[in-house]
Amino acid sequence: MKTIAKTIFLDNVKSKIVIIYFLMLALLSWTSLLLEDSEAKGSLTILNIVLFIIPLMSLLYATTYLYNSRDFVVLLLSQPLRRGRIWHSLYAGVAGSLLLAFLAGAGLPVALYCNAGTAAMIVLMGSVVTLVFVSVAFLTAIVSSDKTRGIGAAILLWLLFTIVWDALLMYVLMVFASWPVEKPVMALLMLNPLDQARFQVILKMDVAAMMGYSGAAFKEFLGAAAGVVVSALLLAAWIVVPYLLSLRVFRHKDL
Repeated sequence: MKTIAKTIFLDNVKSKIVIIYFLMLALLSWTSLLLEDSEAKGSLTILNIVLFIIPLMSLLYATTYLYNSRDFVVLLLSQPLRRGRIWHSLYAGVAGSLLLAFLAGAGLPVALYCNAGTAAMIVLMGSVVTLVFVSVAFLTAIVSSDKTRGIGAAILLWLLFTIVWDALLMYVLMVFASWPVEKPVMALLMLNPLDQARFQVILKMDVAAMMGYSGAAFKEFLGAAAGVVVSALLLAAWIVVPYLLSLRVFRHKDL
């Protein structure tokens, strides 16, 4: 497994797309931190990068890579290798290359210019978001055999988690303003990994005024300590569950 994962990792690290991704993250991160007049503003800009660019890149790149590597996967399947081992290696190689690009591009400037606690949380959440959406991409690619539909589904998922979900949340709050909607709001928040990542970082930065309704409601409903624990468990589930589902489909699917 280590040999296969290493080969896939090195192949992805040398990819032009991953290199451009690294350069884009580095440019945006250094520019945000050097030009902003306060550390908090720079950190929030990096947070926006984590919540918008990283999910899009993770979904599109991982999905496209799996479709383009179908012949390579078929070749591996012709060898005396377990399907689980092949899938684990693919995930480790793709996720590892994207994590390296994120850590080198955005993690380094954050570590140098932000305080230790905020920097650690941003880097951690960026890494978690990468793993979450690579898992979702693997599930999307293995469920749909058609490349066009798979990539289209990846884009729709990105729109759902980054834009549509918050719009749906605001719609629910407006329509049911006179009703006790705390529990439905909590349920919506718990189902979106990006809301979980946002909550963790904003809470660590202690800027409640910029938390928005979602984060403030989550903090009030669960309490700071409980909210962090629940968010961490939900984020872990977002990594593990889609990946295990994709692994199950891959083990039984005829390529």
